[in-house]
Amino acid sequence: MASDADLANEFFQVRRHGDVAVIVPSPQVEHLPETLLEPAAQLVLAPLKADPPGQIIVDLAAVRYFGSAFITFLLRCHSVCAERGSELVLAGVNPNIRELLRITNLDNHWALYDTVVEALNTLGGSD
Repeated sequence: MASDADLANEFFQVRRHGDVAVIVPSPQVEHLPETLLEPAAQLVLAPLKADPPGQIIVDLAAVRYFGSAFITFLLRCHSVCAERGSELVLAGVNPNIRELLRITNLDNHWALYDTVVEALNTLGGSD
């Protein structure tokens, strides 16, 4: 049986670019039940809470859609940033996710970028 760390690594990758953390969820998060998404998300967020980045980019390029459990994950990432007065942004957001964010009014909370490179350039991280 996979460990919790394996679970987190299977569904999320985190890369640091200076003071910017890029979280890359796999397309499998679309089908991940909340009972598995929650512990994976907590493992991803733990090192970010211990060593908070100045900014967080969530790269959604490989994700076609998501539900409320993933929105909860995004809100937790936002909280990590807010504690430091920094920002969470989303990159690679497709039209379906843009519409979901618009309907939930979350598009007003997070800047949306077409690519991670664009977000890194705007936030001052290096690619």
